[in-house]
Amino acid sequence: MGMPFARVRHFADMIKFEHTVFALPFAFMGAFLAKRNFPTGHELFWITLAMIGARTAAMSLNRLIDRHIDAKNPRTAGRHLPRGVLSVAEVWIYVVMSWILLLVAAWQLNPLGLQVPLTVKLMPIAVLVLTVYSYTKRFTWACHLVLGLSLGLAPVGSWVGVTGRVDFAAIVLGLVVIAWVSGFDVIYACQDYEFDRKEGIHSIPAVFGLKKALIFSGLLHVLTVLLLVWAGLILSMGYFYWLGVILAAGILIYEHSLVTPTDLSKLDAAFFNMNGILSVMLFVFTFADIVIGLRISL
Repeated sequence: MGMPFARVRHFADMIKFEHTVFALPFAFMGAFLAKRNFPTGHELFWITLAMIGARTAAMSLNRLIDRHIDAKNPRTAGRHLPRGVLSVAEVWIYVVMSWILLLVAAWQLNPLGLQVPLTVKLMPIAVLVLTVYSYTKRFTWACHLVLGLSLGLAPVGSWVGVTGRVDFAAIVLGLVVIAWVSGFDVIYACQDYEFDRKEGIHSIPAVFGLKKALIFSGLLHVLTVLLLVWAGLILSMGYFYWLGVILAAGILIYEHSLVTPTDLSKLDAAFFNMNGILSVMLFVFTFADIVIGLRISL
């Protein structure tokens, strides 16, 4: 089976651990905005572990469920499971360990001191969404929205984790992430257009064509900005937050300028670089806005 550290390294590469940057800043945003103050180190620690557990389980399940499809696709045939670098049994062990990590983290986030924290009571919803997502592309083009929902749970979960309740503002933040992630996942799916059509995969590009897919992605990202505005109004945010929203809109516009139906050569830059920058930048500006607000109130 190889050296243990090598196996762990292969696993981290399989799940693209570095892509946690997409959702983790939004989870932190949910916590900071819920408190309008600094969450405790305890809260941030367990929110981080909850995100790692949820995302690791979701990505591992995705690789397991899609391993036969991945083996047929030239773009994904080199992934760890199709190549036999990792075994199915090994990845299942990682899935179970990740769910346990999520459960422990959810139990630790209990601001109201309840016998069973609300985060634990709501956990089955997250498990269901994260598990079902990988099957949806087999029967509906709305699979991109389900992926968005799985990441959209991040700010809602962290909000609940520091307040013990689900507020309307948390739901709006979740909708922001759903629209944003769904939009860039449609762009990402464009590279598998031919394969998906051949294999009957129900991605938006495969069902509606590349041109309409990119238009649909653009509309989702317009909705993302509108939802960010709505969240800012609900939460009475200040100048730094609004500057972050303007910059986020600029990043999304630039992202869409990088890809066209006839030229997807810059798709990786549009998908990985721009979206990683956007999530971190929005958190930084939200954090700055909260810090300025705290200083003014002193």
